[in-house]
Amino acid sequence: MFRTHHRKALLVSAALVGGTLLMTACEDGDATKDTGAAQSSAPASSSAASATPSGSAGAGSGKGSGAKGQGSDDSAGAGSGVDAGDGTRVPVEQGCGANDITWSTRSESQAGGYILVMAKAKPGITCYLPGTHPVVAFGSDGTEAGPAEQAVGEPIKLSGGTTAYAGVNPKTSNTNGGKELDSIIVAVDDSDANPVSLKVGSITVDKAIVTNWHTAPKDAVPFS
Repeated sequence: MFRTHHRKALLVSAALVGGTLLMTACEDGDATKDTGAAQSSAPASSSAASATPSGSAGAGSGKGSGAKGQGSDDSAGAGSGVDAGDGTRVPVEQGCGANDITWSTRSESQAGGYILVMAKAKPGITCYLPGTHPVVAFGSDGTEAGPAEQAVGEPIKLSGGTTAYAGVNPKTSNTNGGKELDSIIVAVDDSDANPVSLKVGSITVDKAIVTNWHTAPKDAVPFS
């Protein structure tokens, strides 16, 4: 009987001790897990902290790029025209076309008789005539006047009341032949796509010549 009760007591004591040891082991294990989790989370916090300066640097870099872009836009819009060779810019002016000009003619008696062609820019237009001669054609076959001058002059600026002059001698031959016409077709130069027809009265055309554009009528006499 005693042995039976003693054995039960020992079993109960063993069970209690075993339970205590088991609880202690579980607590130690949980503490270990908590410690490990804390240690593993520490580098993550460090990484997050180290990312902050990098982000700030990126924002600063973006502002710098934007400022540079604005500067580039400003410089791109500065200056227009052509380089004068000394660092300055000269505005580009347009060349004259026949449709930019008010035309007129008159007959002159000097040098055996010739036609003086006069050109003025239309109101509000400023343009340049070349230093060469106008293209002057006669009749439906498109016969052209040859140059009365070999040299090339300076371009002429037409604006306001400025007038340019060119002289046309329709007949330089000594024969009695030629075409009888009453108008001429004039273009500013050989690049002008819009020539005009000008009435000049009755003329005989044979080996015609034309001067360059000039600013004075006395310089536009077509001597052969």
